[in-house]
Amino acid sequence: MQDEILTLPEVAQLLKVAEKTVYSMAQKGQLPAFKVGGQWRFKRVDLDRWIEQQKAVSRDDGREP
Repeated sequence: MQDEILTLPEVAQLLKVAEKTVYSMAQKGQLPAFKVGGQWRFKRVDLDRWIEQQKAVSRDDGREP
């Protein structure tokens, strides 16, 4: 599903981290998220893009300047 919307517990399971971690990262703007009725929601395509960006940053950290 292209426009799949995930809940906080679903994102925590996807990323294999605690729900509190996802909540904190969403609040700080570290994860692409939005609120619906006071609850965090996440678009799967945005998360997939974010994951790829994090992988690229990790690879870049190992490079010599």
